[in-house]
Amino acid sequence: MKESREIRMLGGKGAALWSLEKSGFPVPAWLAVLPGERVHLAEVRELNGSQYAVRSSAWGEDGESSSFAGQLESYLRVELEDVPSKVEAVRASAGREHVRSYQAERGFEGALEATVLVQRMIDARVAGVAFSADPVSGRRDTVVVSAVEGTAEALVSGVVDGEFWKWRGHWEPGGSLISEGEADRILDLVQKCEAWAGRPQDIEWAIDGDGKLWLLQSRAITTLSALPDPGDSLRIWDNSNIAESYGGVTTALTFSFARKIYEHVYREFCGLMRVPRRRMSRADEVFPQMLGMVEGRVYYQLLSWYRVLAMLPGFSLNRSFMEQMMGVKEALPEEVTARIADEGREGKWRDAMALVRTLAGLVKSRMTLKRRVAEFRQRLDEALLPPPVPFERMSGEELVAAYRKLEGSLLKRWDAPLVNDFLAMLANGVLRKMAESRGGVEVANRWIADCGEIISAEPPRRIREMGEMAAKVEGLTECLVDPERDWREKRSWLRKHPPLRRMWDAYEVDFGDRCLEELKLESPTLEDDPGSLLASIGAMAQRYQNGGGEVEKDGLKLEGGGWWWNQVVGETRARVRDRENLRFERTRLFGRVRKIVRELGKRLHADGQLGEPTDVFHLEIEELMAVWEGTRSMGCLSEWVAARKSEYERCLRGEAPPDRFETRGPLHRYVNYESRRLLQSPEGTSLQGTGACAGRVQGRVRVVDEPRNARLEEGEILVARQTDPGWVVLFPQAAGLLVERGSVLSHSAIVSRELGLPCVVGLSGVMGWIETGDVVEMDGGTGLVTKIRKES
Repeated sequence: MKESREIRMLGGKGAALWSLEKSGFPVPAWLAVLPGERVHLAEVRELNGSQYAVRSSAWGEDGESSSFAGQLESYLRVELEDVPSKVEAVRASAGREHVRSYQAERGFEGALEATVLVQRMIDARVAGVAFSADPVSGRRDTVVVSAVEGTAEALVSGVVDGEFWKWRGHWEPGGSLISEGEADRILDLVQKCEAWAGRPQDIEWAIDGDGKLWLLQSRAITTLSALPDPGDSLRIWDNSNIAESYGGVTTALTFSFARKIYEHVYREFCGLMRVPRRRMSRADEVFPQMLGMVEGRVYYQLLSWYRVLAMLPGFSLNRSFMEQMMGVKEALPEEVTARIADEGREGKWRDAMALVRTLAGLVKSRMTLKRRVAEFRQRLDEALLPPPVPFERMSGEELVAAYRKLEGSLLKRWDAPLVNDFLAMLANGVLRKMAESRGGVEVANRWIADCGEIISAEPPRRIREMGEMAAKVEGLTECLVDPERDWREKRSWLRKHPPLRRMWDAYEVDFGDRCLEELKLESPTLEDDPGSLLASIGAMAQRYQNGGGEVEKDGLKLEGGGWWWNQVVGETRARVRDRENLRFERTRLFGRVRKIVRELGKRLHADGQLGEPTDVFHLEIEELMAVWEGTRSMGCLSEWVAARKSEYERCLRGEAPPDRFETRGPLHRYVNYESRRLLQSPEGTSLQGTGACAGRVQGRVRVVDEPRNARLEEGEILVARQTDPGWVVLFPQAAGLLVERGSVLSHSAIVSRELGLPCVVGLSGVMGWIETGDVVEMDGGTGLVTKIRKES
């Protein structure tokens, strides 16, 4: 056997021919003329040909990432005495300008030295090319064969098209140059070449006058790695409301934790709804695929959500309610939803029994909801009690045990929020259906505007109180609004005043885990950086000094409507209120997990396994636990982290995929992601969204993409792509709220209604349609925004 160095000297094509010949493929006799060597006619005669083919074989040619197809010269039907001159002509072609440009584009360095192959020319009756996968459509289950009379030179160069055969389980003949039996032999040859190479192949073949099939060359289909397979499973990605919780690029730790939670809680939800175990087991692979990560961003895998919902009765109605709750603007095609619905059917009798069981589970869950919520909160309070030993003094094993305890007591027992969310989805969907005959969704939104005490409205109230108090302290307002001052100085000055210190300390205790992007474990908390909160208090203090103050609620009194209407309204208000309040409990849980993983990062840094403690966020949650539990081979953590950090930074620099798009098969085959919707920037002077809180406001807008330390002037309308609970520090300063994403059940809509802050959500394209300083009029009832004056 040749040494690897000798094989490498044969070049890409020569090494492939050597391996093919050794593997028993019918390759015509050939020899290689290495760089710097002369060709000897005596050796050429031993190939027993009347004519010869002279081809290049540079290293990298016919490679996995580049083919060099057509870059260097090739000669066919060469007479024996002309072989030496053609060898030199092939070598000379390696130095041409277009070849150097091809090399540079693909990262090849240095001069290209070409080995030259001399091969016995086959006197072909018919010849052609064959692909073991379709290089145009990308289908991996399709074989494509092209054939011409004589040699394949004219076909390869594109001078003629030849006849075209396609196989996908059976042949679709394209002519009569070859028989179906010969097509079967070519099919067998190209598939064996694929098995030999371990990847789809592009081969050149020939059939001589005696009917023998020859393999002239085999190389990888280099374009296929970036070509999706239309036969692979469809995935529909939609970031809708998930961007409210996980906006922008997210670390591996946060995504793996969130994905695990979604899997646990929706399995639990189906159990609570008494979905038969056989149905759940048939869709067992669905639960881990509720969320996906594309270019570092978190997306819903929509088909998984629909498949989970299809396990429950009333799928055709429930799916529209789910779309409203999730903010999904484009429903699935009917043929897709019909197929999903059919997957869940098991026959009339079993379906009827499943319906009875699920309805019974739903009724029981509703009847026991109040008790469930109380028990859930008690369980949460007990789990989040201060640990007997502070986390800072725990060992790594003790920290892992603390996490596993949380996982067992809470993450796998998330019953009350799940049931409440589902009931909120149903109640809101029914209310909106009923409201269609009473003036539209604006009526529904106004009826649920005041849901009672919502915990997320408490931070803005306290910010206003602290702002009103700070306005009375000489010099404090000016300090708080000064962007040049460090937050430590601002906090120190504020805490010099006992009433303000008490209010600040209480805020830290109650809402210390409520921060921007609070569900991202890597997000800095109020303890790490309270700059946004201090700036908001300063802005409110300045407003009080200028005669501003409280934002008044709409004040609309809605009375009457009938017993059934009032019942639905009451149920919707209660479920929406509890939905938002239970989301705050989730924030508390995430805050505890954040503390644990940060401490684990410090332990790994102290052991020299991580360059920085914060590198822990580039490990997945189970990888982190495995360090102490010994459940997997971890290798060098720093190398894993370095690769993940590099990918994270690449995603930060890159362009975000569309809000909604489709893929088939592995994501690495996609160079970019295209939305099926024709997305155009809004034009004209008006934009229609979804009214979330009634009220008409006219004023300048402040477009905020990064809310940390952002500040609004009095009377300004806040414009954002999406908001999360951490944005509430800006709400007290705003005269109105315009949000590009979201639904009437999103956080921004619920909190704005509680505060009486006019709000419009679902304003597609508003971030590009408007800019800071523009003057608009917004109607939080109808959802209409009108641009009055452009910023000058």
